[in-house]
Amino acid sequence: MSTPLRRVLVSSSAIRRNVERLRELAPANDTMVVVKANGYGHGAELAARAALAGGATWIGVADIDEALHLRDVGITAPVLAWLHAADEDFIEAIAREVTLGVSTVAHLNAVARAGGGTVHLKIDTGLGRNGAGREHLTEFLDTAAALHESGDLVVDGLMSHVSGTSREADLAQAEVFVRAHDRLADLGVTPTHLHMAASAAAIDHPSLRFTMVRFGIAAYGLAPTTSHRDLGLAPAMRFESSIVNVKRLAAGDGVSYNFVWTAPKETTVALVAAGYADGIPRAATGHAEVEIAGERYPVVGRIAMDQIVVDVGDAHVNAGDSVGIWGDPTDGTPSASEWGDWADTINYDIVTGIGNRVTRIDIP
Repeated sequence: MSTPLRRVLVSSSAIRRNVERLRELAPANDTMVVVKANGYGHGAELAARAALAGGATWIGVADIDEALHLRDVGITAPVLAWLHAADEDFIEAIAREVTLGVSTVAHLNAVARAGGGTVHLKIDTGLGRNGAGREHLTEFLDTAAALHESGDLVVDGLMSHVSGTSREADLAQAEVFVRAHDRLADLGVTPTHLHMAASAAAIDHPSLRFTMVRFGIAAYGLAPTTSHRDLGLAPAMRFESSIVNVKRLAAGDGVSYNFVWTAPKETTVALVAAGYADGIPRAATGHAEVEIAGERYPVVGRIAMDQIVVDVGDAHVNAGDSVGIWGDPTDGTPSASEWGDWADTINYDIVTGIGNRVTRIDIP
């Protein structure tokens, strides 16, 4: 069988070791690893199994479909899903023991009607996204407490998400969180799982760990911010393609659409079979580099849908040679964070943007 033309090599052992390391850096009663968006592009099942092997006690996803996929492939660990359609049907999720992050009174009532599942109450403490906001918070908490008291659902957790704007802003959000917890206690509800810190906050702010921390991007060996690039984590993904053509250019020859690059001197270029349809950001045109045989070379010309062109100078390369697009910089490959810088975005955007014609290969 031939090597897939475009491939993502994912190291499950790297994810496992990263989770072990993160549990050392940010210990808590429980550790959730988030595998939404197909495991941040790494493969949800692979990531979930590796995370659990590394000591995670919970798995997090965005929506119920993602949670049910994990159940379908045999993941039996606690799974939390927290982003739902306005008219979400919770029946199957409850039947398959998916814990539901709930943000509205309407969804609380829908969960109760669907059979009384287990919920984590999601509140907006200042991020301004999902979660019950201040104008509805009292009604939300009161309704949750009443349904818990009546046995129509079980309030097992309270959750939020910090903005990461500043230490002061994050700690101010924590005060809102604690007040909500105190309000629930006054109503006779004491959730077991309290969590609001994701990768960066869990590492930086011990006071925000409460009873559970959530790790997303860091579990995959990528830094949540530029200040977290030296944590002893290893990137779990290597995105590769292959050279499909090699040619010699004369000085002045143009490459790719609009000739945004022309050869300043005679040189060799290699055509690589991957483009923006595969997740290589077009915005990185004019900035990006790739790795061939342990050396870096610039991507030249406009990044196209299916292919990029690499200036290798006078190096000897051949069709079929492997090309590292992003991966572990210790072996000379650009990192996903570098690609994020080149495209004026973040590493999350890079690894989750991989196209559906790229083959994922588990390398334990």
